[in-house]
Amino acid sequence: MINIFEVKETNNMVEHENLDVRTITIGISLLSCIDSDLKKLNENIYNRITSVAKDLAKVAGEIEAEYGIPIVNKRISVTPIALIGGAACKTPEDFATIADTMDRAAEAIGADLIGGYSALVSKGMTKADEMLIRSIPIALCRTNRVCSSVNLASTKTGINMDAVRLMGEILLEVAERSKDRDSVDCMKLVVFCNAPDDNPFMAGAFHGVTEADAVINVGVSGPGVVKTALEKVRGENFEVLCETIKKTAFKVTRVGQLVAQEASRRLSIPFGIIDLSLAPTPAIGDSVADILCEIGLEYAGAPGTTAALAMLNDQVKKGGVMASSYVGGLSGAFIPVSEDQGMIDSVQAGAITLEKLEAMTCVCSVGLDMIAIPGDTKATTISGMIADEMALGMVNQKTTAARLIPVIGKGVGDTVEFGGLFGYAPIMPVNKYSCDDFINRTGRIPAPIHSFKN
Repeated sequence: MINIFEVKETNNMVEHENLDVRTITIGISLLSCIDSDLKKLNENIYNRITSVAKDLAKVAGEIEAEYGIPIVNKRISVTPIALIGGAACKTPEDFATIADTMDRAAEAIGADLIGGYSALVSKGMTKADEMLIRSIPIALCRTNRVCSSVNLASTKTGINMDAVRLMGEILLEVAERSKDRDSVDCMKLVVFCNAPDDNPFMAGAFHGVTEADAVINVGVSGPGVVKTALEKVRGENFEVLCETIKKTAFKVTRVGQLVAQEASRRLSIPFGIIDLSLAPTPAIGDSVADILCEIGLEYAGAPGTTAALAMLNDQVKKGGVMASSYVGGLSGAFIPVSEDQGMIDSVQAGAITLEKLEAMTCVCSVGLDMIAIPGDTKATTISGMIADEMALGMVNQKTTAARLIPVIGKGVGDTVEFGGLFGYAPIMPVNKYSCDDFINRTGRIPAPIHSFKN
């Protein structure tokens, strides 16, 4: 039972502390759309998305108006397209037509973004997987809403280094094709280790093959709420600090649970999960880095940062899991550089480096996220950065990711503007030493010994 105090408290979080539901994402299975005729396949996909999600924007607007809780994004995720298009697609261009269809369908139902232009290649690539990957630059540069992800590694299978090498080349091609817009299309592409099937956040959302025909997944976010709560316990011991984070995460997650249940009921689609991630925005007071500073760091990146982030992430999970029937997705703290004003300030102050960010990804939800790097960075160097991030996820049995943006024509000292929730980013320096001979080996890195659980 929700009492009047909780209602007032939630209203205050919304009005003054940037609490919002970051996304309602409908996951849609496209397995029933498979056809060997490309025209028929595209027709099936369009009809499936627009029929299942036709009321998404309307229902989100109704819930927002009725409960006074901002719902920032309405999104769609679909079955990885490499699986759906394999029978019909003979060329990368064939796959890109499916991206066009996804884009049209998302626009028709008022979705902000649509994810699932994806391939799962942690152990090997089929011809369809490779064709889809090679079509990514074409697809992303001629669509507005389509997001792409590739799962390159897992704890169970190891790291597909052939795919890692290919993705370094693909990322540079995406950057080159959108260089007149500061390589902005790279924001819509992410690579994973241990990608979850039920992630509601972009660019990595896809609807896993183990999921039902359609599900509602909700991402809720409140870094500003956590920071405000911690301001009230300055100087207290770690026990008080941890309890405060847990209680706050519980309250934030309850808001997401309410919205998810209402959306599920009104759309007649089963509730999947709540992703209780702390996802920052460029808005002042909506920063994960600011939480770390409130905990006691001068800047994110100072000694102690990894420990502070580990504690924050763990307490957010402990509080959140008590507030929802089902928690999933990524669920923890995000550290995207361009989307977090505190992280931007840390980069500009010289307090944080790529190497420190990599260390932080060992204990948080994602990986090297929304990081702008010089446009002349070699493909093999990018692949090396990706491989490092994949290794962290594989060995630590967690999800890690890399969303890197090589900005063609810009270098260290420059800044790139992405706009909106994506913010802006200073170009960060990349290690200048070569990993060419390592990346150009073929095959895969085997799974770690502790992956054998049977």
